[in-house]
Amino acid sequence: MNSAADTPAHLDLFADPVELTKALIDIPSPSHEEEAIADAIQSALDALDGVEVIRRGNTVVARTHRGLDERIVLAGHIDTVPIADNVPHHVEGDILWGCGSVDMKSGMACYLHAFATLCNSAELAFDLTLICYEAEEVAATYNGLAHLEQDAPELLQGSLALLGEPSGGIIEAGCQGSIRVNVTAHGTRAHSARAWLGHNAAHDLAGVLTRVAAYEPRTVTIAGCKYREGLNVVGLSGGVATNTLPDEASLTVNFRFAPDRSLADAKQHLENTLALEDGLELLYDDAVPGALPGLDAPAAQGLLSAVGGEFRAKFGWTDVSRFSTLGVPAVNFGPGDPGFAHKIDERCPIDQIGSVADTLMAYLSGTSA
Repeated sequence: MNSAADTPAHLDLFADPVELTKALIDIPSPSHEEEAIADAIQSALDALDGVEVIRRGNTVVARTHRGLDERIVLAGHIDTVPIADNVPHHVEGDILWGCGSVDMKSGMACYLHAFATLCNSAELAFDLTLICYEAEEVAATYNGLAHLEQDAPELLQGSLALLGEPSGGIIEAGCQGSIRVNVTAHGTRAHSARAWLGHNAAHDLAGVLTRVAAYEPRTVTIAGCKYREGLNVVGLSGGVATNTLPDEASLTVNFRFAPDRSLADAKQHLENTLALEDGLELLYDDAVPGALPGLDAPAAQGLLSAVGGEFRAKFGWTDVSRFSTLGVPAVNFGPGDPGFAHKIDERCPIDQIGSVADTLMAYLSGTSA
């Protein structure tokens, strides 16, 4: 017999999405500790009739098979950043506070509620795939959606994918790509009083630093979405002691690029801009492509209508890129101000949760077109 500790927490997927958000927040799930929340979600989904439920690690996938003409994917991560004395939730006025209230348990609550409510409803206009995945807030090697992309890409297929990242209750379309590189210089250590006996590695980075500082980033509009690129030094290291020439120094440079550039084109542009002098080393630390807006997809028209035509570009990188790589148009759509993500005072307006939930229901039932 299972002990009480082995019994998954109860989640009522048919409850008001605000109440469901509170319940999700109250199940702590920092990255690599998602088992309890994955168990609770799986248990709730297993109780739905006619739904296929798949568990891979702490990633839970649920699918309807109603034979409808199109399939919509609802995806979101179930992990959070480390808890900072902000669990359980609390409410002050019309604001819900707690770890994950923005990023992104409120979005997951809206998606779980819509899936459960419509999966067996005659009003459902699309077959649905729900993906609740682990480990988004840590290195990509652990990302549950990345594992599905690699091992079971068919589970990501659909006419349109919605990712529940916080977007203020409107559509944030596509995302920008991101490249992070380390530029390293090597010199010879010497006492600073006898600098002629050494070679200062930090000075060799002056040219690169100047070129990055002088760079004028592009602003480009794609399908009505204005993307703002950026090239910035985000890290500097070097130095041994305050009286010693450094024999090694490095810069970390981050290039955020609009999704009209391929990853290969963005890498070439970055290398041309850095124009490294002989002796400098370039090492790629991270490189991920962007995602085009996807708003021209026929399946997106009803969603656009449901949000009153409000949309904007997503400047940061999100997992919509993984869908785009597979040829699936994808957008970010969830409650909450992304500026509060990862903060100790993370919080979400309660009415925005209700608004996103209502919009999803209207869209997925085909009443918003």
